[in-house]
Amino acid sequence: MKNLKKTALLCFLFLSWFLGNAQEKPIKKESFDIINLNYKGLEKVNSLFNAAKYDEAAQELLNYYRNRKTVKHPDFNTGDENRFRGKEIGKANQEKADNALEHKFQPQKGYGFYDYGKDINWEYWPVKDNEVRWQLHRVTWWLPMGMAYRSSGDEKYAKEWISQFRDWEKKNYLGSSKENDSFAWRPLEVSDRVQSLPPTFNLFVNSPNFTPAFLMEFLNSYNKQAAYIPEHYSKEGNHLLFEAQRILGAGAFFPELKQAEAWRKSGIEILNREIKLQVLPDGIQWELSPTYHVACIDIFLKAYNSAKMAGVEKEFPDTYSKTIEKMILASASMMFPNYNNPMFGDSWLIEKESRLKQFKIWSKVFPENAQIKYFATDGAEGKSPDYLSNALPNGGFYTFRNGWNDQSTVMIVKAGPPAEFHAQPDNGTFELWIKGRNFTPDTGCYIYSGDEEVTKKRNWFRQTKVHSTLTLDDQNMVITKAEQNKWQTAKNLDILTYTNPSYTDLNHQRSVLFIDNQYFLIIDKAIGKATGKLGVHFQLKEDSKPVFDQTNNKVYTTYEDGNNLLIQSLNTDKIALNEETGKVSYAYAKELARPAFVFEKVKKDTKTEQFISILYPFTDKAPDIKVQPNKDNDFEKGIISLNILIDGKKSEIRTRLN
Repeated sequence: MKNLKKTALLCFLFLSWFLGNAQEKPIKKESFDIINLNYKGLEKVNSLFNAAKYDEAAQELLNYYRNRKTVKHPDFNTGDENRFRGKEIGKANQEKADNALEHKFQPQKGYGFYDYGKDINWEYWPVKDNEVRWQLHRVTWWLPMGMAYRSSGDEKYAKEWISQFRDWEKKNYLGSSKENDSFAWRPLEVSDRVQSLPPTFNLFVNSPNFTPAFLMEFLNSYNKQAAYIPEHYSKEGNHLLFEAQRILGAGAFFPELKQAEAWRKSGIEILNREIKLQVLPDGIQWELSPTYHVACIDIFLKAYNSAKMAGVEKEFPDTYSKTIEKMILASASMMFPNYNNPMFGDSWLIEKESRLKQFKIWSKVFPENAQIKYFATDGAEGKSPDYLSNALPNGGFYTFRNGWNDQSTVMIVKAGPPAEFHAQPDNGTFELWIKGRNFTPDTGCYIYSGDEEVTKKRNWFRQTKVHSTLTLDDQNMVITKAEQNKWQTAKNLDILTYTNPSYTDLNHQRSVLFIDNQYFLIIDKAIGKATGKLGVHFQLKEDSKPVFDQTNNKVYTTYEDGNNLLIQSLNTDKIALNEETGKVSYAYAKELARPAFVFEKVKKDTKTEQFISILYPFTDKAPDIKVQPNKDNDFEKGIISLNILIDGKKSEIRTRLN
């Protein structure tokens, strides 16, 4: 029995060895077709190749990569094994790595882990959200597997990664099917792999399981994927920027490949062109999404660093870095004290530490910029901006603020030009931060694209009526093309007026007045011959527990800490206050119910109708507020002459809206 067990064990070990090595493709002369054997450092490889000793040439090439010091990846390099050995890689990374051993993958962080089977089914689609299937092919767990390998030294991670790499290559070859190509070979996903594979390569390359045969498989696969990108660039937008930046990075990291120089040139050419097209004069990226705006900053900087790695950074003109600097300052202009930007246009919340880390990186690139240093050090060094309220008129982001610290009041209004996929029909919407609390977070996006049910969910969050702006018959805006009529800042009064052709035969003019650095008056005018139900909508934070006073057309929050907000209609004509269904999505595929309401009235003829709303922060008790128009007040002509009485105390406002 003992001998039988021993024989069985030997058979198992032999079978495991045989099956593992049976996957190895023979190394042929053609395996080296992609490599520039005249590249400095490959002399021994070239000599062995010319002697037709292809196995030995591949071994020498592997030795070269294991000892290469001329190319430095910004995060993971060969020779720095001690950096991770025995150290934790973070709970999330460890979970991804360990689940990957069992083929349990988390393609999109908005969902959990799914079992893709012992024999991996790369076409499995557990949730009919396109992002789940697209992002599966970003194989985002491979890098954590490499980190886990470096930390533990356990070869199980290396063996499994190599097995998965080969399995992906075998089952997802270009042309396997039109449907699979649309997911596995979408240029953005290809570029994502092209970016993540180099650091993964560095993490695993010293493994004894990383054989010369696998090296040649890896390089040929990588070359095929990288070469695909320039022939299939996306038409425009951040996808194109990502792809160009990553193909530049591919050429910088693998300069030994014959096409490396062409890849670098292609990436640089596109980025030099697109930074002029996609970044508006005020520094805002044209998709008008604060999250993707920041992503584009990092794209441009990563590209520049890749060019430095390849010694070709001079291919970028001085205007390139100046534009990036302007983009950083634009992001800071529309930022709340907790380092979040508003959730306009498919944006979401981030941790303050993450944005601080980005500012620290940016500050190293622009060490002379005192404002960037101020945000990089959380105000400890540098200098705060020399302005408070600020307009970014090309992108259409207007910020009212009375300070830069956590106790400040900050309102950010969106009123810009048309934009692409990520923009929503929501001109006029805003977020309002007061003393550490965002009272009116934007609705968010919830989800991107997929089957009919997924699209229905996305479209709910895109509705104009679930944003803080004006609607006609609760329909979506037809056009988002705001024209600034006035932007003026002064000691005690900041004013924004814009007009948007929201509907056929109906323009929406909104004026926002920031009064005494304390509260806001919003004047909405519906101009044109269209008729129907008008509504000015508002949404509140999910935990605000508001009181709805329909008799007096006002709503106020009831936070126990005393930091509260009153929103009241000051119209003297008949207005109805109605509660609405409200939701908010702070992260992908996550939603919460929250309070929402609307002030409504009917537009019966061609006469201009207006709404007057006040947003007033208070501490103890919601104030009693009334408005008394003076004789010379004329909303139609934009002449404002009002007395606002707050708990009997009168404040006079005289100004012109345009």
